[in-house]
Amino acid sequence: MSDVIKNVAMFGATGMTGLVTLQQAAAAGYNVTVLVRDAARLPADHKASRVVVGDVLKKEDVRKTMEGQDAVIIVLGTRNDLSPTTMMSEGTKNILEAMNARGIRKVIGCMSTFLLWDRSKVPPRLHAVTEDHDRMFTVLKNCGLDYVAVMPPHIDDKFPLTERYTVTVDAAKGRAISKHDLAHFFVRCLSTSEWDGKTVSVSGDYS
Repeated sequence: MSDVIKNVAMFGATGMTGLVTLQQAAAAGYNVTVLVRDAARLPADHKASRVVVGDVLKKEDVRKTMEGQDAVIIVLGTRNDLSPTTMMSEGTKNILEAMNARGIRKVIGCMSTFLLWDRSKVPPRLHAVTEDHDRMFTVLKNCGLDYVAVMPPHIDDKFPLTERYTVTVDAAKGRAISKHDLAHFFVRCLSTSEWDGKTVSVSGDYS
């Protein structure tokens, strides 16, 4: 598969995890196209091959981003806004529609470990975002494409890249994953079909 996937579209590239995923994907030799609302949020030395300024909720912007792509990484987020939203699920719908139109099969989507929890134990302040992650997951698992649904625990900004982490299928495990190790896993998924069609949690031990 690695000799097929060369060009990767990323959505959510200016977030904490998105920025390091962009860096690692480019360092691994992929040509990365990003869709961003504000290009100023990208660092001056970013390694994106192509920057499309637009909105994931606008189908034409998503279609433009998909031109010439072989795979997709979705790391959409709401930053610190925990209010009700449909941005992640509706954006994912637009992405999958454009993928189908272009015959793109591979998509890696990041959601939350809370989808693997007993929902009654999810902190109330996170209910709204979790509900949209749930809608996003439903769209993803019914898309008929080669999806990997990644549901990490707490994503830590300070823990390092270790490349040593545990991947668990259909179960929540561990308390945290560094943003660098999570990005490493996303990029790793581009060159293997091992987790296609699966829901996985990724966690590390940083003690």
